[in-house]
Amino acid sequence: MAEPSNVPPVGEIRAPGMDHALYPFRKLADAPRMEWRMGARIAFTVTLMVDYWELQPPADASPDPRMGSPLGKFDPDWLTWSQREYGNRVGIYRVLDMLDRFGVIPTVALGSAAAKRYPELVYDLKQRYAGFMAHGTHATRRITNAMDDMDEMIMLAECMDAIGAAAGEPPIGWCGQDYAQSERTPDMLAQAGFKYVTDWSNDDRPYRIGSEGLISLPAQSEWSDIECMWHRNVLPQTWADGVVEAFDVLYAEGGACFNLTLNPWLTGQAHRIRYLGDILARTLGRKGVWKARMDEVFYTVEGQV
Repeated sequence: MAEPSNVPPVGEIRAPGMDHALYPFRKLADAPRMEWRMGARIAFTVTLMVDYWELQPPADASPDPRMGSPLGKFDPDWLTWSQREYGNRVGIYRVLDMLDRFGVIPTVALGSAAAKRYPELVYDLKQRYAGFMAHGTHATRRITNAMDDMDEMIMLAECMDAIGAAAGEPPIGWCGQDYAQSERTPDMLAQAGFKYVTDWSNDDRPYRIGSEGLISLPAQSEWSDIECMWHRNVLPQTWADGVVEAFDVLYAEGGACFNLTLNPWLTGQAHRIRYLGDILARTLGRKGVWKARMDEVFYTVEGQV
């Protein structure tokens, strides 16, 4: 879809109120309503975060400062490490069983270290025809402006190769660790061969970002499990109600994406898993909900944005 003539080309002029030139400002009223398969009103996707938390990350690593043991700072931090390990050993299988009940095939944001460390888990995911996005290297290593160009490009290439080897084909999608990026990441992703990115929470509909034609698919971190239940201490039932309310609005508007991001070490806990089932039961029974993987969403919107 051609941009309005009064919108400056990406990368040339910063729109009013913008802090960068990665994309022009767009109002909700001007956003395209996506045309989904079989005339669906909304595209419903689930992103599963599968990564490896290092017990003792290198000194120059950049983990999310909000993550860590609630009991204090330890070296090594066995509690945080074992929580993440629980997700890849136990929690993810509860989440997958729940998704199976509702016929949802997830898209897995797979870190390169996890891809090499958990081949049995990757096998089980492939048996369910899960989609795969690259997800950095480790849960403890975010991309930041402190990285130089070469280090970032090497990281992207490593992730492309590792996920390609694990999944059987190179990934076309990128989901950054903790949504972190440098100012150059969107263009570097495109140059490395990625087609879309899911790190930006500024829209409910896809748009192009950067100067290389990369497509941004909504992250919608406002209702991700980790943002709500871990960082904000929202109760599981309140989280479930909020997810359904968000879905209600986007379903009524039509033409939007809905992405539910889940961390198996969190939602896969025994006292939380029922609320994932509650969400799926209250959203997926409606007419015109397209249950899709991220790659399928990309290929559907590629010519519409």
